[in-house]
Amino acid sequence: MNDNRRVLISGGGPVGLFCALLLGRRGVPVRVFDNNPCLQDDPRAATTHPATLEIMGAAGLVEDMERVGLVTPVFQFWDRPTQRLVAEFDHGLLKNDTQYPYVVQCEQFKTARLILERLEKLPDVEVLFDHEVTDFTQSADGVEVVTKGASGEERHRGGWLIGADGGRSTVRKKAGIAFDGFTWEERFLVLTTPFDFFAHRGYSFRSYFADPEEWCNCFKVSADGPPGLWRTVYPTDPAIPDADLMSDAAVQARLQKFFPSDRPYEVVHRNLYVTHQRVASTFRLGRVLLAGDAAHVNNSIGGMGLNGGLQDADSLSDKLGRVVADGAPDALLDLYSLQRRTVTIEFVQEQTIANKKRLEAREPEVRARNFDELARTAADPEKARQFMLRSGMIAMQRRADSITLDNA
Repeated sequence: MNDNRRVLISGGGPVGLFCALLLGRRGVPVRVFDNNPCLQDDPRAATTHPATLEIMGAAGLVEDMERVGLVTPVFQFWDRPTQRLVAEFDHGLLKNDTQYPYVVQCEQFKTARLILERLEKLPDVEVLFDHEVTDFTQSADGVEVVTKGASGEERHRGGWLIGADGGRSTVRKKAGIAFDGFTWEERFLVLTTPFDFFAHRGYSFRSYFADPEEWCNCFKVSADGPPGLWRTVYPTDPAIPDADLMSDAAVQARLQKFFPSDRPYEVVHRNLYVTHQRVASTFRLGRVLLAGDAAHVNNSIGGMGLNGGLQDADSLSDKLGRVVADGAPDALLDLYSLQRRTVTIEFVQEQTIANKKRLEAREPEVRARNFDELARTAADPEKARQFMLRSGMIAMQRRADSITLDNA
């Protein structure tokens, strides 16, 4: 086989695997490298928005995602100090805009597992775990990737290299692509509990709590099955050491402050992570292409990170597939970079920053204005629909589709 037809992918998470699936189904040979020994069961992103469900549905994945996840049509905004429900939005208003007028809460490792099951049936797609990409070179007609693993150093030839290897992307760094933006001062703390916030407090499966002292996101995942688990996410004081933030006493105090209970919370998982808002200066450099967190990172409020990555994978795989399989001009890949980078900045970065500012607002007049705007929007069906076209990333996809190299 001509190695120049093979696409090499660094990163075996959902984005890299989805690229492999879409390319493999077009008959493009693919080799995926991941530095982990197997798929990771880390409890990270879960929310899958309507625009992404359209993509996953076209790939035959949504039915299984619904089976192992939770269908969630409603989300809420609350004022934590007063325990007042400010606004409730129902994706049912999008029934004429999408086949999927709801969100599916499906943890990203489950999505990756579903994709991998399908990859195993494709004849010319390889997924090589315990293969860390350490370097690469590119020329006019191909790329060569160096990997390190249990079998030592190896070299692999291909026509194209996709970097889907996360926010610390080796591919992006080795390519010398800038990753402009900033890092939030506070870290985000995730605490997961089986306590049923719907049954006991009436919170929807996706709820956002504004608080001038400490905002919170609260949402449900199915985990290993009924009754499921609830994740709560909080900002933290950067001056407090990690060990103090993660101690049993601190964890209980935080949960009790936000959600007072007459008994201690059972906490099954806790995690503390740094949050960035960054976008690569380009998503294409020669035969190197970036997707997912390797190309852009953002805070988790609104659940747009993994969704944006899966949408990258769909756009990139379509265009790269046409280049490799159909002989289309590689200018299509410049269009990929232009489309996805533009909407990442205009939608994902702008909206996730705005989401955070809305929840953390301190000034009483600003908070009152935010709440009034949310309540008025939710009460007006057309305004609510427009709000959810944006939050559900449908407007973002429509904007991407409208961009051409001629109108850039």
